Amino acid sequence: MRILHLSDPHIGRDGAVGSLRLMLGELRQLRDVDAVVVTGDLADEGATEAYATVRTLVGDFARPLGAPVFHTTGNHDERSAFAKVLGSGHPEGAVEFPGEERAAVSEVGGWRFVTLDSLVPGQVYGRIGAAQLEWLREVLAVPAEHGTVLAFHHPPISLALSATQPVFGLRDPGELAAVIRGRDVRVLLTGHYHLQLCGFLASVPVWVTPGIVNRIDLTTAPGTERAVLGASASLVELGGAEGPVFHTFHARDPRAHELVYELDEERTREIIARHG
Repeated sequence: MRILHLSDPHIGRDGAVGSLRLMLGELRQLRDVDAVVVTGDLADEGATEAYATVRTLVGDFARPLGAPVFHTTGNHDERSAFAKVLGSGHPEGAVEFPGEERAAVSEVGGWRFVTLDSLVPGQVYGRIGAAQLEWLREVLAVPAEHGTVLAFHHPPISLALSATQPVFGLRDPGELAAVIRGRDVRVLLTGHYHLQLCGFLASVPVWVTPGIVNRIDLTTAPGTERAVLGASASLVELGGAEGPVFHTFHARDPRAHELVYELDEERTREIIARHG
């Protein structure tokens, strides 16, 4: 199973469509991709037109590969607009979560793809919540042929080097860990942090793919944050003796590394206090 993992295109932000087009153009030589997963913040402000843009651009890329596309919500997304354009975020025929959250399950070549909705409206941090977790417990009760791929926006892990990650990640990782422990989940795919990061939750690999619209540069002073231009994406290979294997692609952007924003320690503390 080879998965192209994209995240955080933030369509509606200046230059976002160009970044997504550039990244997909750089990946045009890819072959044997079995699925494409886009883990949230598809739109910057939840506009319906932004979801239509993502559906068209990513769909046009995936169609010649015969690869289904799976989308999840992120903290910048708006559920009703997301649902209007993308439904559950899965291709037709998915089994949907029976609630307002955009969660669903599909099967691809013996692999089970489950997406969850970690969006907390109005907040930067995420939470899956008891209802989705109970639904996930029931889904995982019967093993899939090859295993399960679980995807959502907010990572259940964080890097202490970052001032914001421990505050703005997933708020109920322990509850999620209790549900997936000992089940057939082979990998958790997330985004949100705009940088690549790998860790474990309940002995399951967690992969955070870097963003499309920009990336966070952690070479700054402690307690500060810097974002620079540079679209990135990931390839995830599952199965075999060596899987999972993760690889990050970086688009050849002539403006890569240009400053998008830089927050000093005081400003970073203010944002954490307001949104954390």
